[in-house]
Amino acid sequence: MTKIELSTAIDAPLERCFDLARNVDFHKLSVANTNEEAVAGRTSGLCELGDRITWEATHFGIRQRLSVEITKFEKPYFFEDTMTKGAFKSMRHEHHFSFENGLTVMKDEFYFEAPFGIIGKIFNALILKKYMMTFLLQRNALLKELAEKDTSIK
Repeated sequence: MTKIELSTAIDAPLERCFDLARNVDFHKLSVANTNEEAVAGRTSGLCELGDRITWEATHFGIRQRLSVEITKFEKPYFFEDTMTKGAFKSMRHEHHFSFENGLTVMKDEFYFEAPFGIIGKIFNALILKKYMMTFLLQRNALLKELAEKDTSIK
């Protein structure tokens, strides 16, 4: 299993950052080149414990679906989404929030396993891990920008 850890310091209230991170509408606009869209389950608004969302997005030139469930939730400090169906063998994303030295610190712990045995491991080592890290960094940069500007999502 591969683990990606990221930490983003944001000059905005913890609650605003937490709500942006769990906002389906934010995710739809966060990485423009994937054309991400919620197509089933919760398709807009703020995710809550037990919500299921099916995302459709283009990755590596292929339109794909990924279904997740919000499996853990402690407002405004933590939530976790876990893949129920999709291209990964397994996937779990922990979102941690704390307030330190006047800033909100958003920490991601993203765990995933590529399918297809040894071929998947090679693809992960050469391409997938870097791709997923870049994807998450882009999303976090936009979240930081919007949170610091106090921009509402519609």
